[in-house]
Amino acid sequence: MSTESNEKGLTATSEPDGPGLPPEAAAPADPRRWRILAVLGLVQFMLILDVTVVNIALPRIQDNLGFSGAGLAWVVNGYVVMAGGLLLLGGRLADVFGRRRLFLIGVVVFAAGSIACGAATNPATMIAGRVVQGVGEALTAPAALGLIALMFTDAKERGKAFGIWGGLAGLGGVTGSVISGALVDLVSWRWIFFINLPVAVVALVLVPMLTSESRMTREHVRLDFSGAIVGTLGLGGAVYGLLQVVSHSWASWQVLLPLLGGLALLGAMVAIEARSSAPLIPLSFFGNRTRLVANVGTLVSTGGFFTYSYLLTLFEQQVLHYSPLTAGLSYLPFGVAIGLGIGLNNALMPRLGVRVTLTIGFIGSAVGLFLTGMLDVGSSYAGGVLPGMIILGMFTGVAIPASTSAALHEVDEQNSSLASAVQNVMQQIGAAVGIACLVALALTHATDELRSGADPAVASASGLALSFWFGAAFMVVSAGLVLVLLGNPKAAEWGAPKESPAAA
Repeated sequence: MSTESNEKGLTATSEPDGPGLPPEAAAPADPRRWRILAVLGLVQFMLILDVTVVNIALPRIQDNLGFSGAGLAWVVNGYVVMAGGLLLLGGRLADVFGRRRLFLIGVVVFAAGSIACGAATNPATMIAGRVVQGVGEALTAPAALGLIALMFTDAKERGKAFGIWGGLAGLGGVTGSVISGALVDLVSWRWIFFINLPVAVVALVLVPMLTSESRMTREHVRLDFSGAIVGTLGLGGAVYGLLQVVSHSWASWQVLLPLLGGLALLGAMVAIEARSSAPLIPLSFFGNRTRLVANVGTLVSTGGFFTYSYLLTLFEQQVLHYSPLTAGLSYLPFGVAIGLGIGLNNALMPRLGVRVTLTIGFIGSAVGLFLTGMLDVGSSYAGGVLPGMIILGMFTGVAIPASTSAALHEVDEQNSSLASAVQNVMQQIGAAVGIACLVALALTHATDELRSGADPAVASASGLALSFWFGAAFMVVSAGLVLVLLGNPKAAEWGAPKESPAAA
């Protein structure tokens, strides 16, 4: 069997899950690994930040660019559909053609989209820029996490690296609202996009200096892209259909046509990949129970987590009448709590293993969402918003690195970027499902309350509270899946890559 070495001296074969190397045969740790983690983490922070940073700025964008109410949703949806649809393809392209190369290309694409958004003078330009940003994330995020998975080979260090990575992702989601509120109130909404450019420049300069290229070995001259392309179209269609639930009923053709069409294409992808002699997404990758359960848990739990900030922002501005700046600043304790949770994860996971740690994280997050669901029109920030926020933030910090470790469990060099892409896809789809279901639930319940004669503010608060409780139920379901179905090997084995065999 032929092999080839990458620039770090590692070798790989074309088999997705080969037997592991003995410890003495493993490559030494790269001395640059913590510096490259800092740079890649900064880019991940930027990517996650851009998912949430537009929420508070949407009213100003609508006024300045003349968006219709329905069209404004595409400032968010254009990004989510492209990122969610292309992540699997982006992850596999990174494995095949080089993770560093795809990362740098993705950063350039993302920066170009940011410039287009910041300079937009009409709705079409803004939506096009957001679409380009989504493509950039699909290329960048899986390549970055794939690089980290390969550079941190020690299980303990790898857990810390995933904790930092997950923490930066969580902080990016939280601080998006803070930064957006400050820039919208004090400068201009356009700067929520222009602030990405310095980060992109830093990454383009430092990443080539700090990391070497790595890619999987290919025995076949021609790679089969058909399955990945069909899968990308299927994911894009499914995500698009789910997002339509916010403005249309589940039984409408606007929801069913893209959703069922997307699911049909995903089924076709499975059939194509099963018959392919050189699949870009080998079906054997999904045969690992640990990774499968972790990704399903991520899918369900993300629906509750990402919808939290969306719904709470609406609650603070529509019910409690916070300004954009005040609403943004209100999330600062959330970021602090996530950081504390990551520290708690570092103490728990080596002792308890991922199954117990992840279950604790999901159950604690459910408690935080349940408490948030008790908000009403008379709630204060300190006594109403803050308790649920702190509990949710802390246990989210516990869950994120544990979930990442499980999702990358025993992933070898061949599939590191694909594995990170799968988890990112689960997060994107989970966010889309959560927003589609929970926002629709909040609106429907509020409408029913209004018809019963309730005050508009009371009706809105009641609908949002019900959605928070359903978000808590999502977390409980995730905890149950993990507790019942996830294995619990020795803590030192969690997240450890299954090395590809060395050349004879």
